[in-house]
Amino acid sequence: MSKVDVILGLQWGDEGKGKVVDVLTPRYQAVARFQGGPNAGHTLEFNGEKYILRSIPSGIFQGGKTNIIGNGVVLDPILFREEATALERSGHNLKDRLQISKKAHLILPTHRMLDAAQEAAKGSARIGTTGKGIGPTYTDKVSRTGMRVGEILSDTFRETYERVKARHEATLRSLNYSYDIAALEKEWFEAVEFLKEFRLIDSEYEINRLLDRGQAVLAEGAQGTLLDIDFGSYPFVTSSNTVCAGACTGLGVAPRRIGEVFGIFKAYCTRVGSGPFPTELFDETGTRLRDIGHEYGAVTGRERRCGWLDLVALKYAVMIDGVTQLIMMKSDVMNDFDTIKVATAYEIDGHRTDRFPYDVEAPITPVYEEFRGWKCDLRKCTRYEDFPAEFKTYVEFIEQQTGVPVRIISVGPDRDETIVR
Repeated sequence: MSKVDVILGLQWGDEGKGKVVDVLTPRYQAVARFQGGPNAGHTLEFNGEKYILRSIPSGIFQGGKTNIIGNGVVLDPILFREEATALERSGHNLKDRLQISKKAHLILPTHRMLDAAQEAAKGSARIGTTGKGIGPTYTDKVSRTGMRVGEILSDTFRETYERVKARHEATLRSLNYSYDIAALEKEWFEAVEFLKEFRLIDSEYEINRLLDRGQAVLAEGAQGTLLDIDFGSYPFVTSSNTVCAGACTGLGVAPRRIGEVFGIFKAYCTRVGSGPFPTELFDETGTRLRDIGHEYGAVTGRERRCGWLDLVALKYAVMIDGVTQLIMMKSDVMNDFDTIKVATAYEIDGHRTDRFPYDVEAPITPVYEEFRGWKCDLRKCTRYEDFPAEFKTYVEFIEQQTGVPVRIISVGPDRDETIVR
């Protein structure tokens, strides 16, 4: 019986999942996104071109593969059309490769307005959302008042839309938020017509059919484990389950059908927006990591906060997700560092712990272990055996601490700059 392998981020997102999915895709007949929305950008670089995917699975570049947007995703028709038309202009035929779950929820124009209004109302307690309407859409989903993709095929679609819009506008009035969505709304309905050109499916049946036929499926997550609504650094989290269990609910597959779990992490840590970040660096080292690593949001362009690798958080993510293989990204960013640090424990109120705490906003002092830098260009290495001893020590320490092998190491942005052990 075939199983669904899952690939997801183990930190606060931006780990480089898009590139790895593209590298792994040749092993699979289908790639499926299981949660998140267009606030998550997966960047891929190959053949001298750079692509940023928001909602479309990263397997879209491999010809002959089925790509599925699952029921756990929230979809903005406008941003989907922008993304799809850009890919089609670059020569990628999406109509033959992409299928969309009827049960995925729609992001409405008023969801964007609600996102902005609610964030503004929080004042200094802002979460730092991307303003794409993700949170309000998931709120409607949970409160059973949302609209799903399948409804665009209904004769009562416009009537349902107007009813949901009216409810949103009542909330916006209560927040004293001024807005004008006339132009956005017109564009949204045009994009809905574009969406109808794609194959809208009951994705849970399609994915299980593929598995029953012995075909391999890769489930692709967005953001990262530490942004999970239940297990992340709440309330500074996203609105969906980014952990491995989210693949079951976001695609309609049973837990027994989960196979390998690929956990992706950077050789250091980054975070976008507000929220706790125990190993964040506010000095020249943090600036160097950001500049060398080009740490800016793929979708938002916002500067990412940078810091040393946090093994307390990484081990927590490995446990929650049941990771079977680790994938380390951006190792080359630290090529010229004399000393590299890794947090192995936290000091909280005078007590040392190796557990990720409930109250992540409490004053946390990381306990570091230092390593000698490798001081060479890892991008010149094509095999694990080529790596310097200092880098191997770093990798093997992470394996020993997590109990999980590091199977893939990325030493550059291109798909070819990937070393599989």
